[in-house]
Amino acid sequence: MLSKDRVSTNRPWVGYLRAPRLLSLLTALIAVSIPMRAHPQRLVPLSRAGASGPNEVSVAIDPSDPRRIVAVSMQRLEGIDHIAYVSHDAGQHFEELPGPNPSGRTQGDDAIRFDAEGRAFWSYISFAGLRVEQPPVAANGIFLNRSSNGGRDWETTTVVDHINTVMPFEDKPYLAIDMEESSPHRGAIYIAWTRFSRYGSSDPRETSDIYLSVSRDHGVSFSMPQRVSDEPGDAIDSDGTLEGAVPVIAPNGDVILVWAGPQGLVVDRSDDGGSSFGKDRHLIETPGGWDIDVPGIFRANGMPVTAVDRSGGPWNGRLYVNWVDERSGSLDVYVIHSSDLGASWSAPIRVHAESAPRDQFLSWMAVDGVDGSVNVVFYDRTDLNGTLTGVTLARSVDGGQTFVTHPIAPGLMDPFATQDDVFFGDYIGVDALDGRVVVAFTHFVGERRLALSAAIFDFVPKSQTLR
Repeated sequence: MLSKDRVSTNRPWVGYLRAPRLLSLLTALIAVSIPMRAHPQRLVPLSRAGASGPNEVSVAIDPSDPRRIVAVSMQRLEGIDHIAYVSHDAGQHFEELPGPNPSGRTQGDDAIRFDAEGRAFWSYISFAGLRVEQPPVAANGIFLNRSSNGGRDWETTTVVDHINTVMPFEDKPYLAIDMEESSPHRGAIYIAWTRFSRYGSSDPRETSDIYLSVSRDHGVSFSMPQRVSDEPGDAIDSDGTLEGAVPVIAPNGDVILVWAGPQGLVVDRSDDGGSSFGKDRHLIETPGGWDIDVPGIFRANGMPVTAVDRSGGPWNGRLYVNWVDERSGSLDVYVIHSSDLGASWSAPIRVHAESAPRDQFLSWMAVDGVDGSVNVVFYDRTDLNGTLTGVTLARSVDGGQTFVTHPIAPGLMDPFATQDDVFFGDYIGVDALDGRVVVAFTHFVGERRLALSAAIFDFVPKSQTLR
């Protein structure tokens, strides 16, 4: 979702370092796009100067041409509410292109994926009238943009559209594409999301549920949405609400969904191409819930992200789930894995080390489809003071057993001491292919001003060594 009316209070914090000095250093670094000696990834700006509140960025690498990278985000730009950042030179340069918005609605919750043939698919919500008592126009829905030329041009398909009502409200649509050679459903596009009967309501009669729709014609049309979750959550948009369903496709074509709710994490699976699902199964408790408080930030979450190894390597078919919870006393990033399509799972593995309890939050994960590495990115306060925040990549090359951290921008920003009412977004972006890892993230560049940047790593495949 784009914004919510809840702001956490009674959260003591102190900002020990001031933003201007840090921001000037970051601006200079990004402007010249050169590697740092201690952190030799490339940093590249995505959003242009003066961008209006860009956040919630997703990124994808084209498996048919790894030089193509597309990131998408919400942003208010001359009447457009979402933007594509397109590179055809492995992230050396990005072109900013507005996404279509023919109905002029508010857009957000963007996600991007490529299929095996190099077509790009961009899902998002689009709504009007959510917080207006009697809007002149009330509408909301989920849409999909399709591009066959690497993100330069887009066509739009309706997934679901309530053209005369804002309820039920569709939230956080994430997509997966079946690219498995042996799958009977190869090419199918799956979009999963949360449906609120009435968004933000505390009425116990109002609910949230996980829904899914499938396209079997490369995104031209979608099936009637079907409910996946057996037991509903509440509609408050907090720990009792069902959220965070990111679909993944197993090598045999099975569709796996994991989401968060009052039971912690829950998993379900379809073995018939999303036509039906089994019974929901409890996966793991998440102490502190998914709706987490981070000192100084407007809103944060520990929702799960699910991914699968389809590299053909020693862990081919292994499922991974990444999330954030408070089981160790502070907010930490965890990963579990399953090698039997979710029938059993490993113990939680924390992806980072720290000398004292500090918070890590808003994580996302990508499993490299060529070398099988597990790459988790998150905002990081390890070994930092107050609300000073950096961005870190944690990478595993042994099937998620151990992780090595690679700081992207340690001490990147101290935004939250004076700007904790600025909507910072609900997620961060990462994708990985054949050793290349692209991280797209939001950061502050001035008083109440956000920007997007990308960090591009080129690892020797199956290693922690940068090329």
